[in-house]
Amino acid sequence: MALTESHAYGPLEPPVRDLTIGELLREAASDSGTRVALVEGTADVSARRSWTYAELLAESEQVAAALLARFEPGDHIAIWAPNIPEWVIAEFGIALAGMVIVTVNPAYQKAEVQYVLSQSRSKAVLVVDSFRGNPLLATANEVQADCPDLTEVIRFAECDEFLASGNSAGSTPDLPQVQPLDKAMIQYTSGTTGFPKGALLHHRGLVNNAYHYLDRLGTERFDIYVAQMPLFHTAGSVMTVLGATGFRCTQVLIEVFEPGLSLELSETYGANSMFGVPTMLVALLEHPDFESRDLSSVNALCSGGALVPEQLVRTLEEKLGAKFTIVFGQTECSPVATMTSPNDTIEDKAATIGLPMPHVEIKIVDTETGDTMQIGGVGELCTRGYHVMHGYFEMEEETTDAIDAEGWLRTGDLAAMDDRGYCTIEGRLKDMIIRGGENIYPKELEELLFGHPSVGEVAVVGLPDDKWGETVGAFVRPAPGFEVDKVELFNHMRENLAPHKTPKQWFALTEFPLTGSGKIQKFRLRDQWVAGEHREL
Repeated sequence: MALTESHAYGPLEPPVRDLTIGELLREAASDSGTRVALVEGTADVSARRSWTYAELLAESEQVAAALLARFEPGDHIAIWAPNIPEWVIAEFGIALAGMVIVTVNPAYQKAEVQYVLSQSRSKAVLVVDSFRGNPLLATANEVQADCPDLTEVIRFAECDEFLASGNSAGSTPDLPQVQPLDKAMIQYTSGTTGFPKGALLHHRGLVNNAYHYLDRLGTERFDIYVAQMPLFHTAGSVMTVLGATGFRCTQVLIEVFEPGLSLELSETYGANSMFGVPTMLVALLEHPDFESRDLSSVNALCSGGALVPEQLVRTLEEKLGAKFTIVFGQTECSPVATMTSPNDTIEDKAATIGLPMPHVEIKIVDTETGDTMQIGGVGELCTRGYHVMHGYFEMEEETTDAIDAEGWLRTGDLAAMDDRGYCTIEGRLKDMIIRGGENIYPKELEELLFGHPSVGEVAVVGLPDDKWGETVGAFVRPAPGFEVDKVELFNHMRENLAPHKTPKQWFALTEFPLTGSGKIQKFRLRDQWVAGEHREL
């Protein structure tokens, strides 16, 4: 039946299970113990290690025992490292110990990590010595005195000594009872519009959301999944790690995304599916090895976290013969709220974010009144269900602003819904450009610009203006072999858009400021422009 209001419900299958992260791993080890769970996808083939599900459980239980020898269930334990197998083992170990995982971006500098460790009240941080020239261990030791709750800095390099402090190898540690609604993880939001807040997530939301994501993607039991999203992000530690465990997949873990390595691993291990934000997928397409690698095993691709241009969807489906899906969500909803389906039309996959996930409600509300919009009206997208976070850790006011008394999470995203329940994202409330009282949604402009062959990536940003309040600025990274031709792009836009929407200012970039998960930080582009760091073409 066609909807008349912008309020839709997800399907009732698969069910929502009352399950913890530890129970999920125990199930996998019980029925698929000899199955390879994890492969270390390093560039050095001879250094690639692997773990079966039985081995993954055994080592995770040893981590849990070692933690319980030092800390109490409910304590917060941070992980500050790139995508190493020990990160995954620590994730399960912390969960088995009934403690809370705090994820930290390995690109963070001193002030950023001090904030996260202090605000999260972490009792310990598991850390690598360094990453890409960033002295993580030295920084962790330096900030410890300014983090009141931080009692230990534990090196991954001393993993054997750490494990020996718990129960002896081969024994079954005495682990606490953990409940599905217990707090499991504090994930700090990506920070595309400002400094991050810590979303407090629970076991039930994470385990089920990850499973439902791979189910809608079309994943088969025992598939091979290339894990290239950062583990400090929900796309890595939740959608990939927990989703793959739910389907008993083999995860091929890449320490840090590098398109050539990702293509090699996909061919070598016969990858069936992968997730990548648009910047990653563009990098794969532009890599010189893309055409020569045998990627015939890949049958499912997924993207999200940022604008996914229509042309990118069409190009990847055409070149790989794989079904493409798009997810929409945010850290606060564990993280997926809506998703397209592999068998949706190309128009729906390219232009919408699909339907609500199972057991999830979606509605679009008027930003002023809070009333549910009629079909087609643009308003704020809200979601309700098992997947919504407990709140922002120790931020009561921010939590109240985000989640209303009826359990609806305000996403801050502007969207519209059609009479089937399919949603389209029109922009973010803070991202929306208001030029002389006219609302301009950057997504519309970015889609149009990305369709031009000379454009590799683009971000449309509102820039302060004394007369209009804001003007439209376009920041463009040219595609390989092209330069940014301001006149040509301006004419391209004017052929398709009203004059007030056409960017007034144009800038050429070689790279964008990104979050650790690959999202373009528009607020930084705006701040850089204000500081005079970008010269107009």
